[in-house]
Amino acid sequence: MTEAPTSLDINRILEELPHRYPFLMVDRVVELEPGVRGLGLKNVTFNEPHFQGHFPGNPVMPGVLIVEALAQLGGIVVSAADGAGLARVGFLAGVNQMRFRRIVRPGDVLQLEVETILRRKMLGRVRGTASVNGDVAAEGEITFVFDS
Repeated sequence: MTEAPTSLDINRILEELPHRYPFLMVDRVVELEPGVRGLGLKNVTFNEPHFQGHFPGNPVMPGVLIVEALAQLGGIVVSAADGAGLARVGFLAGVNQMRFRRIVRPGDVLQLEVETILRRKMLGRVRGTASVNGDVAAEGEITFVFDS
């Protein structure tokens, strides 16, 4: 068995997640404790397509995409724990107690942190926090199910 990675660059993330531009929301995993916690980064850039309409003249990253970024990192953390690699696909099953506390704009670096609350063979739940420069942008719980 290969030892689990402690971080992932974009090339490794592309190997492990099925998401692609414009829906890949994790640029780097800085810290990874498989099955326990992870710290990742999302560089928010003006050329992302959602900024064309959200909102013209006042670009704001949609909250649902912040949740998606946390869910993608959570899927990596939980699926990395099973020893079979990271290649399982997680599907969003629920979002609980999600609160949005700060606007995220182009040029921000979104720091994503998730901690596993529940891990079963086909189910995962994480507590996630997204922040910019130490200010919390969003926090809450995310539940997902795995395809296999």
